[in-house]
Amino acid sequence: NVQESESENKLDGETASDSESKSEFGGLPPVPTSDDTPEVLNRALSNLSSRWKNWWVRGILTLAMITFFFIIIYLGPMVLMMIVMCVQIKCFHEIITIGYNVYHSYDLPWFRTLSWYFLLCVNYFFYGETVTDYFFTLVQREEPLRILSKYHRFISFALYLTGFCMFVLSLVKKHYRLQFYMFGWTHVTLLIVVTQSHLIIHNLFEGMIWFIVPISCVICNDIMAYMFGFFFGRTPLIKLSPKKTWEGFIGGFFSTVLFGLLLSYVMSGYRCFTCPVEFNNDTNSFTVDCEPSELFQLQEYNIPLVLQSVVGWKTVRMYPFQIHSIALSTFASLIGPFGGFFASGFKRAFKIKDFANTIPGHGGIMDRFDCQYLMATFVNVYLASFIRGPNPSKLIQQFLTLRPDQQLHIFNTLKAHLVDKGMLGSLED
Repeated sequence: NVQESESENKLDGETASDSESKSEFGGLPPVPTSDDTPEVLNRALSNLSSRWKNWWVRGILTLAMITFFFIIIYLGPMVLMMIVMCVQIKCFHEIITIGYNVYHSYDLPWFRTLSWYFLLCVNYFFYGETVTDYFFTLVQREEPLRILSKYHRFISFALYLTGFCMFVLSLVKKHYRLQFYMFGWTHVTLLIVVTQSHLIIHNLFEGMIWFIVPISCVICNDIMAYMFGFFFGRTPLIKLSPKKTWEGFIGGFFSTVLFGLLLSYVMSGYRCFTCPVEFNNDTNSFTVDCEPSELFQLQEYNIPLVLQSVVGWKTVRMYPFQIHSIALSTFASLIGPFGGFFASGFKRAFKIKDFANTIPGHGGIMDRFDCQYLMATFVNVYLASFIRGPNPSKLIQQFLTLRPDQQLHIFNTLKAHLVDKGMLGSLED
């Protein structure tokens, strides 16, 4: 009898421990979601089968989203930063709503209020760190910003500590375990959504190309994997996503690598994409203008002898960034989809189809950005490991804010170092 009851509980991968958790959380699917397809599209596509109707709905909305993406790119990096923040808030809302619908059935206090309060605290911390790091001269010029920057981490900690004490005061007898579940739920959501979105902003400030190319590679891989899977898919890829196929996975990989090479070639020739975002004291505005680094200057590479007979060329002119784009597009194609698989497992655990029904045919915003957050982390680590070095302009900015005696000490130390290296003498000659 025990074995029979256990086998009944193992529905769709659910174990006995899952059933216990389900009973503790109320036993109901927290968020019923459905595609809210516009009536105009429903009427226009009414004669098609559900499979082809979904294909057209997804295609039309995908083109609309790509168009919107081009518009915000045209508006510049600061608008892009605001869009990233809006996306972050919406993704946080979608995940927290799932937890809230479970939590609300017990009528326990402050979960939603505390969740949004912690979001505010974490955003204050990250945005403060970002502004101080990238726009140091602006911060030092304004007295209120200088004070906030000086005590930024203490203020952030005090704000978080206030929320922590509020959570402890909200604990209700007989529901401690559930409340700690939801406390953990909020913090894991913050870790996944907020931290990753700020990594996206850091990538953006290094140059729009580090923002656009990775995001575009994920979008391309998503589209091409769907297209190859739709028309040629026969072999299931993973049980978490039954519609994903090996044909789509492989087709998406080769298409994305080729797309990354072409997009990188086009964008590497424009300073507005390759230069980092900086604050100009003379114009009191944010600028994107610089002398392109070696990454974005055409260089000649020798083609391996094995390939020379095939392509008929001995050398090829490429931007060095295109070589890096191969790494980015490869990650977007091979590892990026695991962010989607992770989200699929999460949705199946709560028996929901999508995180929300914000975008017809696509689900919620989180359904579209599940792979993007994993990609953002990789790009940030890649930049720190292989690309980014000490920034002379930032060092000079900080040097100029020191006291005169401190500046003189650093000057003498640097002068002695250059004399020992033999560089200062050669410059004087």
